[in-house]
Amino acid sequence: MHEMSIAMSVIDAVTEKARQEGCSKVTGIELVVGHLSGVEVESLKFCFSAACRDTPADGAELVIEECEAVGRCEACGETFPITSFYAKCPSCAQFRVQIESGQELSVRSITIE
Repeated sequence: MHEMSIAMSVIDAVTEKARQEGCSKVTGIELVVGHLSGVEVESLKFCFSAACRDTPADGAELVIEECEAVGRCEACGETFPITSFYAKCPSCAQFRVQIESGQELSVRSITIE
């Protein structure tokens, strides 16, 4: 389960940022997780609650925005939602699809005190 290592990395990053800002408590974390990121959101939520124990983020609210995956056909330029890395363009049936979004895993914001 790599979600635990992701949760721990997020906690480390946001608590370090809070420390740099002269704050001792993280009260909220907002993440963006793409559908093609390979992250199981429910597992990440579960791991987050364990990972933040006894840290400045203990008790922080976690908000996760799930980002839809979007591809762009390199043949015809059509942009469309995708559900996997191997997608066929609905307009021209080509498999030359560039992933435009959906692989994200980032911290959008933190709330600190």
